[in-house]
Amino acid sequence: MDGWDGETMRAVVRVCEGATPEESFDITSADAWLAFDAGVRNPDDRPRLFTRPPGAPERPAQRLLDRLRGRTGPRAAPPASPPPPPPAVALCHPDGRVREAALDAVRTAPGLRPLLVVRCADWVAPVREKARAALAELPGDALFPLAELILRLSRRERGDCARTLLEDALREGPATEVLALTAAPDRATYRLAYRIAVERGLLTPIELAATAAACGDVTLQDLCAEAAVAALKPEEAVRPGASGDPDAAAVLDRLLAARSPRVRSAGVTALRRAGRHGDAEPFLADRSAVVRACARYVLRQGGVDPLPLYRELCADPAAHPGAAAGLGECGDRTTDAEALWTLVEHPVPAVRLHAISGLRALDVVVRERLTPSLDDPSPAVVRAATRALLPEAAGIPEHLLHERSAPERPRAVRVAADRLLRAAGRQRPPQPGYW
Repeated sequence: MDGWDGETMRAVVRVCEGATPEESFDITSADAWLAFDAGVRNPDDRPRLFTRPPGAPERPAQRLLDRLRGRTGPRAAPPASPPPPPPAVALCHPDGRVREAALDAVRTAPGLRPLLVVRCADWVAPVREKARAALAELPGDALFPLAELILRLSRRERGDCARTLLEDALREGPATEVLALTAAPDRATYRLAYRIAVERGLLTPIELAATAAACGDVTLQDLCAEAAVAALKPEEAVRPGASGDPDAAAVLDRLLAARSPRVRSAGVTALRRAGRHGDAEPFLADRSAVVRACARYVLRQGGVDPLPLYRELCADPAAHPGAAAGLGECGDRTTDAEALWTLVEHPVPAVRLHAISGLRALDVVVRERLTPSLDDPSPAVVRAATRALLPEAAGIPEHLLHERSAPERPRAVRVAADRLLRAAGRQRPPQPGYW
């Protein structure tokens, strides 16, 4: 249910006819409550919410022509007062006085608490203040099922009060309730729950490391990885098998084995604090530049120069493709540039890719030598070559780029040629059949 669509209006009509919100829409959805609130006040598409009393005669409208001619019919009896709207509808009524009066019904109807949260962000001050006072009287655990709606409304201009109450309840409430919200499907909800859980120390370092390694949310990755590292004592995080806490060593190993570069970089950096400088060496050839940089930092802090290690790794580039990029990031132009140019011709695409990245980092790109890589069978290598050639795009012969933008060329080659033509200011409209 979203906005003022047909499903929303059907739910509004059903509630007006006496159905409960549970029978009319998904009460577990924050979007459904917000759509219901907006649907009641929609002046364009909503049906008549306040109907005639049962049995009351319908009053035909007097025609204008009859009035002008002085024709008057029998005066109809004044209409009876319409019945009061259901509490759920009254809480969303366009009239602020009706909304304010309807707040009293929430005390005996827990199912209407989502609308109480909505009214805490009301634009009418008396409604807003009364709703906030009522929400503050609820026990803290009553706010946990409303977390998604509270956090959604906190984006509004006046929606911060309910969020403050929720955060206070999470800080003071049972740990089981906080941990249960960490499994919520809503992103804002589980992020807040994890933040409070970290503040309260409800998660062990190994649990934090496992969450950081498995979660796809980068914000949660940073939060849990940093908390896991901060919870370790330097003397505990020793190498497995040595003296110390094996669980602490398992935390670092879990971070180091993570798929996310952000998490691996946190684990590599923590090796220095644990005194395990040598364990950073395998990460010199990591596929991520930030992890390689962290590995070099840790090794230097341990008194090891990473450059000779990179030169050794490049002797077997197929086993360590990322070493070529690392060599360019810390190598010497006069000594290491030619080794990287040799790796540009390596049969393994990953080696060619990282060799081109190393040439860029070392700032020794030669346009004439790298232009043939635009025809590489690996799209990743073509993209890397394109990035390296963009500063030199104006010096590439125009006819070479137009030849590579022909429709029969592979898509990666065509895109590379177009990027270089745009960078040189010489792009032409695509030919028929290009796409």
